[in-house]
Amino acid sequence: MSASRRSGTTDELGPQEPERDGADLLAALLDGMDAALCAFDADGVVTHWNREAERILGWTAAEAVGRQGFAGWAVRPADAEEVEGRLLSAMQAPGRQVHEFALLTKDGGRVLVRTQSAAVPGPDGKPAGVYCAFSEVHAQIDLERSIALSEALFDDASWGVVLVDADLRPAVVNAHAARAFGAGRTAVLGRPLGELLAQGVEELESALTHVLAEGAPPAPAEMWVTVRTAEGEQQRRCWRSGFLRLASPLAEEPVPLGVGWLFQDVTEAKQTEQEAALLRFRTNQLHRAARAAAECEDPAEAASVHLDFALAGFADHALIDRVAGGAVPDGEGPVRLVRAAATPSGAPGPSLPAGRAGLPVRYADGHPALQCVERIGSVRASAGAARAGAGASEPERAREWAVARQWPPDSVHALCAVLRSRGRTLGVVTFLRGSSRTQFERLDATYAEDVAVRIAAALDLGEALGGRG
Repeated sequence: MSASRRSGTTDELGPQEPERDGADLLAALLDGMDAALCAFDADGVVTHWNREAERILGWTAAEAVGRQGFAGWAVRPADAEEVEGRLLSAMQAPGRQVHEFALLTKDGGRVLVRTQSAAVPGPDGKPAGVYCAFSEVHAQIDLERSIALSEALFDDASWGVVLVDADLRPAVVNAHAARAFGAGRTAVLGRPLGELLAQGVEELESALTHVLAEGAPPAPAEMWVTVRTAEGEQQRRCWRSGFLRLASPLAEEPVPLGVGWLFQDVTEAKQTEQEAALLRFRTNQLHRAARAAAECEDPAEAASVHLDFALAGFADHALIDRVAGGAVPDGEGPVRLVRAAATPSGAPGPSLPAGRAGLPVRYADGHPALQCVERIGSVRASAGAARAGAGASEPERAREWAVARQWPPDSVHALCAVLRSRGRTLGVVTFLRGSSRTQFERLDATYAEDVAVRIAAALDLGEALGGRG
């Protein structure tokens, strides 16, 4: 317990002796405070000393109370007069006085403290002493730095900062995060994450739950999300995210307050990385196909080898349609296409030749394969852009779309590339994807055109040798 000095029946800073319970209550309150507290009477004698002061300097209340100022025990002799003058000057100055100076600990160490002192009036209204609160300067600086860091994170940070409460709802967001969500800083507060994100919310909530239960993961996580805005869903974004579990520093045992979520948009870098990896894989596939095709004696078989290697990781189905008669020069009229090879529908396996009957494929006008021949360039198509019978479900519409074009019924996206060699059109190669894949992009068209060049070279070689693939 802290102690206070009493003389006679009157405490210089407290009530008369009969009010002993009030003095004890005051001592208990002082001991329970986090700040170091001490008090001096009008003569500069220590009258109060709480436990936090004991923790910082090592001197107990019994050792401190009753001493004349800090001279000879808590400050160096050379500093004693100056320190005492600063502290007692508060009795003649209005408001609180703030000073910084070095004190001595019981074991001889020096501690730089920041003090806030103020006069304590007596019963007659005149100063009866000085009340002084002090703390280690580095602790105060740490607090100020923490506050400054918090304000900077929530105002000026170039990455998103979100404080998520224990119910997985945003409690505080900074300006950058609000822009990423496409809303104001207050508009997202308290809303379920499912209202802010159209995709990726399950993965994010799972990560937040894990952090609440187990703590922060050892490394950042990259999460693909789609932001839900009033204008509609935006394109997918990749957010590199770090997480921190927040616990109350005031409780004896950690009490979870939520999760600090920091994220940075790395979509462009991630897409570039993925495209580079995809390009390396596809280039490797083309090299492997060229080596395997070189071992084939039949040019049609070589063309099928190129098709099989191109299919890996690129599409679900593929087929080759040859121009009836072998080839057609540029600028000639409508052409007929004959199926030359196709991958098995509904089961994995290599491309199979379609036989030598030479029956034309009955493609309707406007078919993507016919458009490809007419334009002498690649053509992309998707079931989502087609119209089907009224009342049909989306899977039914997609099936009708594929069957009408004589493609496997599970096809949803198509990419046709023209087969050309020596200024002539030899046919069309078509790649097809199911509903589990995304539609073909411009980068896919470039790859399909590279494959088409190799297939056309193999087929043209077959014609030059007198055979027909």
